[in-house]
Amino acid sequence: MLCLSTSLSCSHASFTLSLSLLIKRLVSKSSDIAFKCSAHFDSKCFGEYAISLLERCNSMEQLKQIHSQTIKMGLTSDPLVQNKVIVFCCTKDCGDVKYAHKVFDTIPKPSGFIWNTMMKGYSRINCPEIGVSMYIAMITNDTKPDHYTLPFLLKGFNSNVALRYGKILFNNAVKHGFDSNVFVQKAFIHVFSLCGMVDMARKVFDMGESWEVVTWNVMISGYNRVKAFQKSKKLFSEMEKKGVSPNSVTIVLMLSVCSKLKDLLGGKHIYKYVEKGIVEPNLILENALIDMFAVCGEMGAAQSVFDKMKSRDVISWTSIVSGFANSGEINLARKYFDQMPERDYVSWTAMIDGYLRLNHFREALVLFREMQMSNVKPDEFTMVSILSACANLGALELGEWVKTYIDKNSIKNDTFVGNALIDMYFKCGNVEKARKIFKEMHQKDKFTWTAMIVGLAINGHGEEALSMFSNMIEASVTPDEVTYIGVLCACTHAGMVEKGRNFFTSMTEQHGIKPNMTHYGCMVDLLGRAGQLKEALDVIKTMPLKPNSIVWGSLLGACRVHRNVELAEMAAKQILELDPENGAVYVLLCNIYAACKRWESLRCVRETMMEKGIKKTPGCSLMEMNGNVYEFVAGDQSHPQSKEIYAKLENMMQELKIAGYSPDTSEVFLDIGEEDKESAVYRHSEKLAIAYALISSGKEVTIRIVKNLRMCVDCHHMAKLVSEVHGREIIVRDRTRFHHFSHGSCSCNDFW
Repeated sequence: MLCLSTSLSCSHASFTLSLSLLIKRLVSKSSDIAFKCSAHFDSKCFGEYAISLLERCNSMEQLKQIHSQTIKMGLTSDPLVQNKVIVFCCTKDCGDVKYAHKVFDTIPKPSGFIWNTMMKGYSRINCPEIGVSMYIAMITNDTKPDHYTLPFLLKGFNSNVALRYGKILFNNAVKHGFDSNVFVQKAFIHVFSLCGMVDMARKVFDMGESWEVVTWNVMISGYNRVKAFQKSKKLFSEMEKKGVSPNSVTIVLMLSVCSKLKDLLGGKHIYKYVEKGIVEPNLILENALIDMFAVCGEMGAAQSVFDKMKSRDVISWTSIVSGFANSGEINLARKYFDQMPERDYVSWTAMIDGYLRLNHFREALVLFREMQMSNVKPDEFTMVSILSACANLGALELGEWVKTYIDKNSIKNDTFVGNALIDMYFKCGNVEKARKIFKEMHQKDKFTWTAMIVGLAINGHGEEALSMFSNMIEASVTPDEVTYIGVLCACTHAGMVEKGRNFFTSMTEQHGIKPNMTHYGCMVDLLGRAGQLKEALDVIKTMPLKPNSIVWGSLLGACRVHRNVELAEMAAKQILELDPENGAVYVLLCNIYAACKRWESLRCVRETMMEKGIKKTPGCSLMEMNGNVYEFVAGDQSHPQSKEIYAKLENMMQELKIAGYSPDTSEVFLDIGEEDKESAVYRHSEKLAIAYALISSGKEVTIRIVKNLRMCVDCHHMAKLVSEVHGREIIVRDRTRFHHFSHGSCSCNDFW
């Protein structure tokens, strides 16, 4: 028996040797052993030693060796052996829960302890549904759960399982009288918070008393998870009143609340716990502080925290970059971005978004190329940002490349990305591709439908846009105020006045959407473009909101089309009272005076502009060609191929004159000779872009141009003739709509 008390080495080799020696001694047929020990005694001796070995083993291989010997020695039903095997398999990181279940199945009447251990095991390996099945089997087998059972079971729940079984199990806890047990209560607060059932979590929370800070944190986290940030604030206030000291987790949670609510005052109150030394700062907490101050626009405070940090990670740097970018300090954001020791895809996307926010689309694309050269893989949010840049630049080729990149690199192609692709294709004038993406999308939200309606409308497909709206209603997707802007826009561009009136009425009567300023602006635009200027003015006078410069601007634009000087002067006066520095109003008024040959009135406006230092925004056209985006400014000669462009432009104009082109100088508001006026309109940016496209691409390539201003009458007429004479399709996106030129006509039907 001395061999049984011999100490064991923890190594696998000595463990195997000890086990081997033990087995040899136990199976020895020596007369001394046979005389001294009966078979029962041998089995008992081995059972005690096997239990000792089971407690010391550190791998499934060792456990299986010992367990196989206990089976050979007839100890299969020994409760202690069974318990040790199941406990090891269910609680140790190296344990095999499936092996434990096989042993469990050999036990005729498992104890409550064994049931609990099995559930604990399935929670450990994230198989909560099997754990629930075990709980049901336990109840069915008339084994009463104890106050450990549900905490073990609930610990492994994810949000889906919690949502499915949480309430049922809580009712079962009440039935068995465990609802007042503090461990059970904690488990249910966690589970209900996890799955978003915060009202149930709060109900259980209120059943307990004197909760420690960890449970308060779980409850606050639950509110944060469902974006009930005001309730988080209120709960934290209760926590303070009860004298519970927050820890660093509490502070991080509450800083997140203040960040989401942009509550600077609340954030400063939370910060006092750190300043007074009540809570020791750490990296996560300091990152949360930077984020809170940055979101609230306090970049001085954010920078102060950043500068004082003993150590920083990529989140610290990204937060400060994002903060400066969001506040419009793009150069400072770029300075910190360039200093970052390491950058992840979130950092790159934050910087790209900063450029997008300031309409620096070309810089965003350049930075994206740098990101690729750095071998940082973008995610779906990065790709949406780049698609937005492509959309605003009209860079279809690059947008197509982005789509291919998404497909080839298995980047999550969700509704968010699909909507961005639809928007990009529409803003690049490729209606067919936008339709294709829409048809291929498995899930469509209201933003998907709205993107289609707006996109079709601005591209001149008014009837199809309204048909899409009908399909949206049939699909039981509720439109919002933005959807109705698209619908009214479709009616405006298609000249469908009566339908526009009906939709304007139905948005309130059928969907309870109260018209906002933009809706009234659409109605004024709709009526004004149709020549019903008096009714448009009546809409402005009777609208319940005080009309802003955009609404009056819609009327002023209509006055330009229909050359109503008197009404134009009234609209301009109203706009300038609201926005005295609005240079576009002066320019539009000059155009109207020039068209009506009111040169004296035009001269007065020009003098006013000079006195106020207001300058006409120079015309600018962007065009993508062979993967590069080129910018053309009226009269500019900075392009490397400037000589060829102007030579082609001269040649093109001669060809167009033969085809019947005559310069329209009605919108040139300079009091100069006719020849000089013709020279001025010849150098407009879209003409330069078209000339460059003709010398740089073949007939099969569609010419796509993005113009920062409204396309003038002369350029519009010229583009129609180019499409006919040169057999080219031209798509121009100006400030108000798309113009699809083909075979000598335009999709706008000369109504823009």
